[in-house]
Amino acid sequence: MMEEYKNKVVLISGGLGDIGRAMAEAFLAEQAIVCISDRFEQHVAKERWPLLDGAGACLFYDQVDVADGRQVDAWVARIQAEFGAIAVCIANAACVTIKNFSTLSNEEWKNEMAVNLDGAFFLANACAKSFVDMRIRGSIVFLGSWAAHAVHQNLPAYSVSKAGLRMLCQAMALEYAAYGIRVNEIAPGYVNAGLSKVVWSSNAELQEKAKAVVPLGQIIEAEEIAKQVLWICSDNCKHMTGTAVVMDGGLSLIRP
Repeated sequence: MMEEYKNKVVLISGGLGDIGRAMAEAFLAEQAIVCISDRFEQHVAKERWPLLDGAGACLFYDQVDVADGRQVDAWVARIQAEFGAIAVCIANAACVTIKNFSTLSNEEWKNEMAVNLDGAFFLANACAKSFVDMRIRGSIVFLGSWAAHAVHQNLPAYSVSKAGLRMLCQAMALEYAAYGIRVNEIAPGYVNAGLSKVVWSSNAELQEKAKAVVPLGQIIEAEEIAKQVLWICSDNCKHMTGTAVVMDGGLSLIRP
C-alpha cells in the first residue's frame, strides 16, 4: 500500500472477533493507528487477544455496546479528540441466532437488529459526520454477507439485518458522496470465523461438506477478508462507493 495508511486512524467495531482481529492486524502491518471496540471489559479483552498488551502505541481497545448510540457517539468523539481525524471506519460488529421464524423470539429478533443494523448505522453515521466536520475524504466499510440477497431459512433475523445493511450502505454512499466520503460493503460467503469456525473445528467433515458446495471449492479465511478491506479503502478504489463486493466463491451463482 506504499504507506497509504501510515499514522491514519482506523476504527473497527467487533474488533475481538476473528474477522475484526484480522482486519486490525492488517492495518497495523500498514502502520495505521487502530482503535477497536467490542462488548467485553478490558481485562477480558486482553485475555481474548494478548496483542492488546503488546502492540505499543498503535492498538487501542474500548468496551462499547454498538447498540447504544450514545456509547458509539462518545467513542468516536473521544478517539477523534485523542488521535485526531479518523480516516477509516469499519462497521464489523454482528451477532447471529440460528433459529427459524417459528422458534425465534421477539427479543432475539430485536437484539440482532440492534447490533447488526442499528449498531452499524450508529458507528458509520458518527464517523461520516466526523469526516465532514474534519473535512476528511474518509472511507466506511460495512461487513455484510451474501445472506443479504440469498434466503437462509435458519438465519432469518441475520439475513434481514444484512439486507437492511446493504440499503444503508447505498443510501449513505449517495448522501455523503458530495463530501468525498466513500461507503462500501464487503459481503463474504462461507468464512472460517466466528460460529462457523467453532463448529468446523470440532467437525472437519462439516467444513468439507460446506467447501464442496462452493463453486470455487474454498472456504474464506478472515485474513482474506482483511486484504479486501485494505484494498477497498485504498486509493485503488477511489471511484468506488455504494458497492457491495460479494466474495462468496460463486455461492450466489447457484443460490441467488
